[in-house]
Amino acid sequence: MIDYLDKIPNNVDLGRDRVLQRALEHWQPAYLDWWFDMGPTGSRAYDVYLRTATSVEPDGWAQFDYVKMPEYRWGIFLQPRDPDRQVNFGANKGQPAWQDVPGEFRSPLRRIIVTQGDTEPASVEQQRTLGLSCPSLYDLRNLFQVNVEEGRHLWAMVYLLHRYFGRDGREEAESLLERRSGDADNPRILGAFNEPTPDWLAFFMFTFFTDRDGKFQLCALAESGFDPLARTCRFMLTEEAHHMFVGETGVSRIIRRTCDVMTENKVEDPSDVRALGAIDLETIQKYLNFHYSVTLDLFGGDASSNAASYYTSGLKGRYEETKVGDDHLLHDLDYTILEVVGGTIVERRVPALTALNERLRDDYIHEIEAGVGRWNRNMERAGLAFRLTLPHKGFHRAIGNFAGHFISPEGEVMSEEAWRGRRDLWLPSQSDYAFVQSLMSGSVIEPGKFANWISSPIRGVNQQPIDFEYVRFN
Repeated sequence: MIDYLDKIPNNVDLGRDRVLQRALEHWQPAYLDWWFDMGPTGSRAYDVYLRTATSVEPDGWAQFDYVKMPEYRWGIFLQPRDPDRQVNFGANKGQPAWQDVPGEFRSPLRRIIVTQGDTEPASVEQQRTLGLSCPSLYDLRNLFQVNVEEGRHLWAMVYLLHRYFGRDGREEAESLLERRSGDADNPRILGAFNEPTPDWLAFFMFTFFTDRDGKFQLCALAESGFDPLARTCRFMLTEEAHHMFVGETGVSRIIRRTCDVMTENKVEDPSDVRALGAIDLETIQKYLNFHYSVTLDLFGGDASSNAASYYTSGLKGRYEETKVGDDHLLHDLDYTILEVVGGTIVERRVPALTALNERLRDDYIHEIEAGVGRWNRNMERAGLAFRLTLPHKGFHRAIGNFAGHFISPEGEVMSEEAWRGRRDLWLPSQSDYAFVQSLMSGSVIEPGKFANWISSPIRGVNQQPIDFEYVRFN
């Protein structure tokens, strides 16, 4: 039996809900089986300096201590309820926010929750072997923190499925543990979560780009008229910020180390940089191109009737919906999307209701541009001319108006043959992956030591020193 006061910290009165208890009693062993099977390789006996959420209060959601990951206290937390909260957009604007699932929205709400929930275990599966090549104990600890929090986010979605969707929800919760990232027969729902994460540069890019998609999707769901979903997503966002921090600072530290190698040795040619054991800036650009483009696909089609339906129904809003200065109905508004016509990329105005995916994608791109700008300051400070750039929105896209077209990073529409002839100039090649992985053939586990290809962080975790023993091996 589960100790509901100790094993599952929660603020949803779990101890008094016998139906939910029975559901989770059945699901928790399956979850632990999944964790032992697909969680971080070889790590179950490690003592890891982890942050655990024990409440939604400022002094409760970030408790630090050594924990063995299979014993991590995966909790269920919702932001406190506002009894006056209303639906803030769509046809139901002004109604009291729903505390139960409206019957007519049961199917689309379940689909939304399952799709979000499926991304959480998927990323753990993608990252399961990275600990074997960690560049430092600091980075290993951050990887494990991301992993356990993705697991907690899965618990958050499973709670909603069990609590509000009956047998259908229980079956969907079981399926979340049955799919596998990259599996040919039973893959994860979204394409980016079936891509491998073969090395730490890919991991940092994933947490910067793809976890940021998670932030924007959670922000849109935090506007939902279904109040338990909105409150769940608001709390998840407090943890998602750390994942993006790991990605942005990780890439920045790699760039900083590369810049140091280039300036100290007065080299610029990528082969010379590689010979000195650093990751050349051109390869970092290729990784950026890949992760940025596959993440853009996660936002869905440029014009989407499903997105319009979710908005009109009050199920999923825009980013920072209540701060947008319009009527929150969108009946008479339009929005610009891009498409390929006659070998040229052109703009087209479409109803704003159908362009909600594109608007969320544009909000995301605006924030990504700022992050890439911060990366480029490393080159500026080093006196190097190289700058990382975002490729065109249509580059390397498999979903939406650009699917089936071959667009260069500069936005030129090309023939398939010409595009494929230049593919390895724009995206990581097998030799690029092999080189990056060759730098990560072993792990660095001495406190305060870092692999040659990455700089140390500016500060440690939770005011601990950089040479703190973040992971203890038993």
